[in-house]
Amino acid sequence: MAGVFHWVKVRLFCYATEDEEMLHDVMTELTGTDDIDAEISDGHHGNQMIIFSADLKNDAECRSLFERFGKDIVDRLIDDITERIDDDCTFYLRVDKQAAVSGRYEIAHHGDVISVTCKIVSHPARKDIAERNMRTFLENISRLF
Repeated sequence: MAGVFHWVKVRLFCYATEDEEMLHDVMTELTGTDDIDAEISDGHHGNQMIIFSADLKNDAECRSLFERFGKDIVDRLIDDITERIDDDCTFYLRVDKQAAVSGRYEIAHHGDVISVTCKIVSHPARKDIAERNMRTFLENISRLF
């Protein structure tokens, strides 16, 4: 994938007490793709859980993902850009899973989340360049609203 990202991964955990089909639909709605992988795993207490994941494959899919979050979240991401990108040029976002089930997207600071992880193109690979590239990407999206 050329452009802003080397790769984008979206992932959520579906626990035994949750509705598998509903959370699959949440992933499909958020990512805009039906290409969702489901891996069965054992949870911390031995309960079965499903890990849903999607790898977005092109810039249009990635742009659509961030557009779905809406202006308020995109503007908050711009403000928090330094804290969201690590020294390896990887961007991290946690979206509240329960809010997403209700059709809303909110930034989360707890564990029940949909995680979005993005490897940002940066030549040379430096955090300040990755921040600049991600900021430009998000500012362009923010202007659409």
